[in-house]
Amino acid sequence: MSTHKPATIAVRTGIESDTQHHAVVPPIYLSTNYGFPAFGEVPKYDYTRSGNPNRGLLEQALYELESGSGAVVTNCGTSALNLWVSAFIGPDDLIVAPHDCYGGTYRLFNTRAQKGDFKVEFVDQSNPTAFDAAIAKKPKLILLETPSNPLVRVVDIAETCKKAQQVGALVAVDNTFLTPVYQKPLELGADFVIHSTTKFINGHSDVIGGVVIAKDAEHAEKLAWWGNCIGATGTPFDSYLTLRGIRTLGARMRVHEESSQQILQYLQTQPLVGAIFHPSLPHHPGHDIAKKQQSGFGSMLSFEFAGSYEQLKTFVSNLKLFSLAESLGGVESLICHPATMTHRAMGEAALAEAGVSHQLLRLSVGLEDAEDLIADLNQAFTLSKEGC
Repeated sequence: MSTHKPATIAVRTGIESDTQHHAVVPPIYLSTNYGFPAFGEVPKYDYTRSGNPNRGLLEQALYELESGSGAVVTNCGTSALNLWVSAFIGPDDLIVAPHDCYGGTYRLFNTRAQKGDFKVEFVDQSNPTAFDAAIAKKPKLILLETPSNPLVRVVDIAETCKKAQQVGALVAVDNTFLTPVYQKPLELGADFVIHSTTKFINGHSDVIGGVVIAKDAEHAEKLAWWGNCIGATGTPFDSYLTLRGIRTLGARMRVHEESSQQILQYLQTQPLVGAIFHPSLPHHPGHDIAKKQQSGFGSMLSFEFAGSYEQLKTFVSNLKLFSLAESLGGVESLICHPATMTHRAMGEAALAEAGVSHQLLRLSVGLEDAEDLIADLNQAFTLSKEGC
């Protein structure tokens, strides 16, 4: 376990680790296989699906940042979730998941449950009565997504983990929105942390990846076995790029959040903005919990467009500095309409149950100048008003 601060871990992992030519930055090992030193002598790396130097360095950086014992880097965030359930659950076991989770998570769990791979219950985890009732059913696994996607709802990690321990459940926290810069779920009692490293961890919208990080070394070994078994592991080049992205993680997260705070202030002055969802706002349902378990509020925010649906489309279409695209956490600012984009796989009934309306817009605030971003929002709002 590293004793260094997160920023130091992020920057220094792998630096000067090359013993061949003493390169400061570790080289890319693209080889699919590795020679055996001698007959019957198994090397550390034999085949890249099971292990690779670049992926190993990325895994080290991530589990040290999250205060874990081990990690498995996967080829996408959904693959990380699939690896987690594959390693720890069977047909008769129950998963409790958030009813307002990422659409891809909902699709994965719902489809596999329909096949009979396991049982799943999607529950409003911000409703103590409903959540306690689900935990009382003694699930094998509990997934928390806090803050959630797209409504940035916050769940009390420490309290949930205490309740989970009483029924023998293992808890995983999707920490994609905050990263270890702003939240450390394992230190709050969770057993696993899951990331879509595609997002803030890499930070440049040019790599797809995921990771499962385990607090317990035995759990980490089991994940590694299953990662190799089902072929879920990430590639060397993607691992190299993601580790490069991590080196600026702390600095990027600070600027993301600073700009989002300026945009939040601006949005609160706009007549075409209805409810705003962000944990930093005092009226946000999870505000007090967020202050307790997070060291920052993050930069992901959503709001209800208060005009007509046609005005909403006019607003989105006229933005110049917010790209209409899925994903999040890159250096570029994005706007997303969850109901028709990231969460469309849930279906209308599930969307309504989760509170994801067709008026909801999600912003991923990038690293452009905040004044430029606000000016862009302002001109788009003006044009949507003129279209009344």
